Amino acid sequence: MKTQTLLLVTMALLLVGTSTRRAADVAENWTKHCGSCHGADGTAKTKAGRMAGAKDLTDGAYQKQFTEEQMLQRLKDGVVDKGKEKMKPFKAVLSDEELKALVAKVRTFAK
Repeated sequence: MKTQTLLLVTMALLLVGTSTRRAADVAENWTKHCGSCHGADGTAKTKAGRMAGAKDLTDGAYQKQFTEEQMLQRLKDGVVDKGKEKMKPFKAVLSDEELKALVAKVRTFAK
């Protein structure tokens, strides 16, 4: 009986472990999803950033134009300008927790 119980618990833990997605840390997400356009420092001085018209996130005046909720919504839904996608949506790629961490990281860039 103890062996069966131990086996069932082990199987349940394995199933939970394989179905739970590990949340990446904010630095990893920034590098993977944001850095190519906005750069490691948020200045958008990258080739992809210039081509996409990415904004300099170190510009405090620019950042004051948006609340955290508005930034979160942009991350979730992406940014389209004049029918052209400027930033892809991340709601299907990143969790709410990961997106909120990115918003907090963006705020650290403002000067």
